[in-house]
Amino acid sequence: MPDKSNYIISCCSTADMPAEFFEKREIPYACFHFNLDGVEYPDDLGKSISFEDFYQRIANGAQPVTSQVNTQQYIELFEPFLKQGRDILHIALSSGISGAYHSAKAAESQLREKYPERKIYVVDSLAASSGYGMLVDALWDLKSNGASIEDAHEWVEKNKLFLHHWFITTDLRHYRRGGRISASSAVFGTLLNICPLMNVDSEGKLIIQEKIRGKKKVMGEIVNRMEFHALNRTNYTGKCFISHSACLYEAELIASLIEDTFPNLDGKVQINSIGTVIGSHTGPGTIAVYFWGDKRLE
Repeated sequence: MPDKSNYIISCCSTADMPAEFFEKREIPYACFHFNLDGVEYPDDLGKSISFEDFYQRIANGAQPVTSQVNTQQYIELFEPFLKQGRDILHIALSSGISGAYHSAKAAESQLREKYPERKIYVVDSLAASSGYGMLVDALWDLKSNGASIEDAHEWVEKNKLFLHHWFITTDLRHYRRGGRISASSAVFGTLLNICPLMNVDSEGKLIIQEKIRGKKKVMGEIVNRMEFHALNRTNYTGKCFISHSACLYEAELIASLIEDTFPNLDGKVQINSIGTVIGSHTGPGTIAVYFWGDKRLE
């Protein structure tokens, strides 16, 4: 009888989970890259350069430039498993913020021709950072409980828009550099202590939802949004992840607020660092909260 679990779940480094997460679950991942001060680095979960050093160098004026995984790199990730007779379910970083999904689909197309007997599915996560990681975590749980690759693929396509991402930032400079806010908005926002509240929409794009004055107020509002959108509201029993870029203290404060508001969480809030590629665009000062809730419609 065929082994339903004889497949690989893979993703990219931009899932922003700790190295131990991938090692323990044997989840292979493709590394994005970035150039910092003239040196090329892999986005390898803080191994080549620590997150502390990375964000300090940005704070000192460095401006990293990122590069996505190309089609050949995806082929090199997938093909060894196909040669072993294993199938592939790859979860890609949101197409709303990166072209990596399309590169992975091109690899899928080439490898299907070469290995017609194997199953290869590439999924647009419409997710980013540890929200992307939370989707991979849920899929790994499904696989561990006996789900076939077809069942897992169907589940992720049906459920990925129920995963919420809510972001706040206390430093507008890098969102201005990335074109998400205008130069004038960044200047006046900084002067007025404006902290944007953002989310990832149904197309996987990062959207500013509200501009809130004051760090304490916006930190409370991100918890309010979770209370409004979470499955079963304050009776939410799922997991909650947080990722942050060099602002652990604030991330811990928000985690404490969430744990007080949602007493039935599945474990403690897991706090991760925003990785070097996503962090190249956010800069320091960003905190994001991820949870399962109602469907993202806009």
